[in-house]
Amino acid sequence: MSGEIHLENIETPEGVSCFNCEACCCRLLVMLDDDDLARGVPYGLLEEDEWGGVVMRQDEEGWCAAVDRDTMLCSIHPRRPQVCRDFEEGSYQCREERALYGLVDAPLSTDAGAL
Repeated sequence: MSGEIHLENIETPEGVSCFNCEACCCRLLVMLDDDDLARGVPYGLLEEDEWGGVVMRQDEEGWCAAVDRDTMLCSIHPRRPQVCRDFEEGSYQCREERALYGLVDAPLSTDAGAL
């Protein structure tokens, strides 16, 4: 047994999918590090925050500048920041954000142990 987790074997809660979401996570502040910059996140999508950190630029409605508003998909998906890669579909954090927009019921507090 290799200890690897194959994502295709992970079940997400019924009804939770990036394909039926309104990109809730794409309204969160995304801070970048040197690895993200080395991955090639386009500089035109970046800005400096009030503390001097590099973040993804957001439009006037709070959407990440990388979201294609016609498709609601990430326009830089292969080069997206690590924090976006780590924000797993169906995770507690995902369901918590979706609940804020009324897309799913709020996750149970007992689910938070899976963080």
